[in-house]
Amino acid sequence: MKKIKQWTVDWWFIGILILAAFLYAWNIWEAGNANDYYTAAITSMIQSWHNFWYGAFDPAGFITVDKPPVALWFMAISAKIFGVHGWSVVLPSILFGIGSVALIYNMIKPRFNIWAARLTALALTLTPIVVADSRTNNMDATLQFFLLLASWCLMKAISNRKPWLVVVSFALIGVSFNIKMLQAFMILPALLLFFWLASNQKLWRRLGTLAIALVAMAVTTLAWPIQVDSTATSQRPYVGSSETNSELELAFGYNGTERLLGQTTGTGAAFPGMGTKSKTGSTGTAGTPPTGAKGTAPGGTTARKPTGTPGAGNTGKTPPAGTKMPGTKTGAAGKQPAVTTERGAGTGRKMPANFKKGTFKGGTRGRQGSQRGGAGGAFSIGTVGPLRLLQSDLGPQISWLLPAAIIGFISAFAYYLDRKRKWYQTTIQQNHLLFWLGWLIPVAGFFSIASFFHPYYMIMLAPPIAALFGIGTVTMFKQFKTDLKHWQAWLLPIAIVVTTGLQAWYVSLYYQWQPFLVIAAGLLGLILLFIGRTKAWRKTALGVAIAAIMAAPAFWSLTPTIAGSSAGIPSAGPSLLSSSGNGGLGNGTADSGLLKYVEKHQGNAKYLFATSNASTAAPYIIKSGKAVMAIGGFNGTDPAITLKQFKALVKKGDMKYYLSSGRSGNSKIEAWVTKVGKKVAASQYGGTSSSSTQGFGSRGGMGGGTLYELDASMVK
Repeated sequence: MKKIKQWTVDWWFIGILILAAFLYAWNIWEAGNANDYYTAAITSMIQSWHNFWYGAFDPAGFITVDKPPVALWFMAISAKIFGVHGWSVVLPSILFGIGSVALIYNMIKPRFNIWAARLTALALTLTPIVVADSRTNNMDATLQFFLLLASWCLMKAISNRKPWLVVVSFALIGVSFNIKMLQAFMILPALLLFFWLASNQKLWRRLGTLAIALVAMAVTTLAWPIQVDSTATSQRPYVGSSETNSELELAFGYNGTERLLGQTTGTGAAFPGMGTKSKTGSTGTAGTPPTGAKGTAPGGTTARKPTGTPGAGNTGKTPPAGTKMPGTKTGAAGKQPAVTTERGAGTGRKMPANFKKGTFKGGTRGRQGSQRGGAGGAFSIGTVGPLRLLQSDLGPQISWLLPAAIIGFISAFAYYLDRKRKWYQTTIQQNHLLFWLGWLIPVAGFFSIASFFHPYYMIMLAPPIAALFGIGTVTMFKQFKTDLKHWQAWLLPIAIVVTTGLQAWYVSLYYQWQPFLVIAAGLLGLILLFIGRTKAWRKTALGVAIAAIMAAPAFWSLTPTIAGSSAGIPSAGPSLLSSSGNGGLGNGTADSGLLKYVEKHQGNAKYLFATSNASTAAPYIIKSGKAVMAIGGFNGTDPAITLKQFKALVKKGDMKYYLSSGRSGNSKIEAWVTKVGKKVAASQYGGTSSSSTQGFGSRGGMGGGTLYELDASMVK
């Protein structure tokens, strides 16, 4: 009689999932428009299959967002069911975040043990940037889930001897490419290494399976981009943030080589366009210390000790009049930075004068808001070097457990060594360890030298750090002996000391005396380990030590939840709890008076109005559900429409209004509009001014800007 396998419930794991659901979902009703750049696209995508397929930013399908649409498809489905709300567009990210915790638990448990799986799931749940990313409608939580799903399929394929699952695994990497392009390929070395080491197929069958899997990956990678590129440009939107209206060029250019070498395209007058909304207001980069904070980065620079209230400082607001920003020609508030051509003659792509390969030179270390880190701290990514991930810009988002993870790998690899095998033969557990290390090293290496990325991309490192921490903590405990006669016995004390020291430094960037609590808790756990004489006592001591090194990252992870944060540049940290006011990268607010005016006078025009960039257009699209043309895409610099084409729209009657936000990338269209257009007095729609210039911390569509009326008689 066949024995029926009984189900057992791991209540620790259920508790971790509940914790993840709380951290990722609580207060999400405070999300406002979330990242309004993508929320505008979702508003457009639910209006037609055409917009849905291409990921159109605006309801008229003029231009796309700067990423493929797979992640947005899930968000659009949610918005179609529940309506367009901040919480509904974030809901898929929340579910994918929780799903990632469940996946990684089930990847660790079969090959190690239940406590390794629990600790791994807990570490992933309490990684600050994972919490922050899972509370937004950015693509990163979705990408993390699909990469873990691809990895889970490969592990299942090896353990169950099902080659077709290998094909599914690599096909999912192609799907992941269509979430965030080449970023998905960062784990390919880990997948290839694991398959080659762990597969029990003979050489030629192994090569055949791998060849079929790579073909499947190529198909799922290229099917959508090639379909887009092969479609007549008149039958689809312009590919946002590309130079040649091509998805493949976008993948290998703006979202490819420029990420490594530095951004040279799509850099207009600012880096706006990503809305940020929290109960306490906009925060810029909440995870970086306040301006002037002590920040001796490993291999980096030193700044001043903080004074006053922790977390205070630059809140991302537009500087007051007379405040001179680094790299600006004048001290007027909100004036554009001086710009230089980065790419060479004839490109026409402009960059701020103090912008160089992804970071701003000059300005104080600390909360960076609109200084070194770019708009709202979007590029506060530290100093290039092998210790970059530990520095104060990126470290508090991801690296709390990194030392324990690295030491844990050494411990686990030694623990699972089979001395009966030859030196080059690895055990099953070692193959899994090498998979996680193969994920960690290439990704960490890339971000250690890359020039153009955002701090929230650090979610890519969260799964391997969590896995190596969970597995290694268990093996370090098993190897620990109080007499310290064997080198493995030293690993657990070293891991506790180094990890506690790093965490204390991160906490000291914000607080004066709390770092001593971190050190005291770590020392308490260490002392209990050494004085314990029984196994039960040592388990309790280990629990204390784990609680000690999880406390600080847990608090950091809690801050987005308390603040109700759902930011365009997600981050976690105490600054979220102390910031006030709106600003940073925009608060997603439309001028309701202006909107009513253009709706009333739109007539048969196809567009409500045109404006230079997506950041100005987004809140109007969300609020009205109608077409607003962002002539230059995300930053206003995309060559999406010529002056001749724009004039043709005006002559046809499809374009009656233009809103000049003060951040024009297409100077020819802006110059023509300001020359021939009829200014609409702000008093006609309840405004208080008729013009405004926009700086790094502000946004058009908030009562500022100049509205121009256009008609066919103006076109010659």
